[in-house]
Amino acid sequence: MSDRRLDYIELLWQEVSRNPHRLLDVEKEEEQEEAPPPRRTLQALCSIPRRLAISAGLGGTPVTPQLIESLRRILLGGNFRVFDYEWRKAVFHFREPNSEFAYALKADGGGARAIQMVVQARIIKHLLFTQQSTSDGQTLHSLTEVGRREQDRALAAALSDSLWLAGQEASATVTLVTEDYCITSHLDNKLDTFTERLQLFTFSEKDAITNFILDHIQCFQEEGSHGVILFLYSLICSRTIERLRQDLDSPTSYLLHLSPGSSACRQALLNLLLTGRASPHLFNGMRHFGQDGLPLQRPLQGVLSRSDVGYLRWSREEMERGALPQVGSMLKTPRFPVWVCSINSSCSVLFSATRSLLSDWRAEHLFQLYYYCGQSSQTATARLTVDTHSHHWEASSRDGGDPEKRFPSLEMTIRTKWDGAVIAWNGTSPFY
Repeated sequence: MSDRRLDYIELLWQEVSRNPHRLLDVEKEEEQEEAPPPRRTLQALCSIPRRLAISAGLGGTPVTPQLIESLRRILLGGNFRVFDYEWRKAVFHFREPNSEFAYALKADGGGARAIQMVVQARIIKHLLFTQQSTSDGQTLHSLTEVGRREQDRALAAALSDSLWLAGQEASATVTLVTEDYCITSHLDNKLDTFTERLQLFTFSEKDAITNFILDHIQCFQEEGSHGVILFLYSLICSRTIERLRQDLDSPTSYLLHLSPGSSACRQALLNLLLTGRASPHLFNGMRHFGQDGLPLQRPLQGVLSRSDVGYLRWSREEMERGALPQVGSMLKTPRFPVWVCSINSSCSVLFSATRSLLSDWRAEHLFQLYYYCGQSSQTATARLTVDTHSHHWEASSRDGGDPEKRFPSLEMTIRTKWDGAVIAWNGTSPFY
């Protein structure tokens, strides 16, 4: 060993002898460097406020990686796709209680609006015909006298209606987010810090579902809860992945249509919300033959029974192309006079306070319909007078000009149910 090496060692020992505490500090630093990084807390990981997350002690079944994969594939078509910002912020939030729109949900835009409007239709059905007397004595005024607690009960009833139908009226599942359970990301899927924390609660009685949702209504209503996505997950788990795959035709393998900047609901998802089955078709019953008259390799499943809430559809673009699909009577004539309207690919709600409108042909001569589009720009519920026995509507239309102003899309949608009807707006500017 060289003299220079010995000099270095001697100097090092001298330094240690003078400052023995420095050696202890170095050992501590090495221990800290070798220790694993501290685990991130769930609060840092997740965007949902802690008050909206349930305790794992509540029970239920934790979500599995396999179910997460199935949920993403059936909804979005792949493991690496997650909901965008518009979907994540969507909730079921009412407008002011005891006001003009006490019955109404806020639904200004985004792909989740269609789901909010179906739930809105079920809320109106509950407030007018289930909670109240089933006679024709109810008016629009009764919808303005809805308090905060009544809003909560109506929303719980509306959500449980769709879940119970999806579970074939035998069982249903509600998904909530737990505060301290998390599945780590795998290489074959994308972590969204929300789906990985789902807890599933399954019930075999409808009242039990409604009460459970009511007890946790804030998880679907409050800002930051991802309430619409939670309900959508509940709907799929109630229907089950296996039954959904049987419902869907092979060309329709997932429920959301992905487009730049948004994800819109396919017809199959709307039908699942309305009827409990994810058929992508609007006609009644089954079709065994194609348009060419030849037998189909696989029969097409339409709507098999009348729904509680109806559906009307009209699109100017589809009409001009001659591609407007015909809605069958099972959806056009529901059990209650409430319709979800898809008008130029935007959903809204049309309803009557007269239940006999669907059972007494005389009530269809002259009647009132009410319309809510879901947007905050609407300042009053539109009241329309529909006359099916006056002169034909085309005779009173102005010649020339903008076809949308001559034939407002809402009027054209109503005429898919009441052909040739004359519609008065009663002082409201027409919804174009």
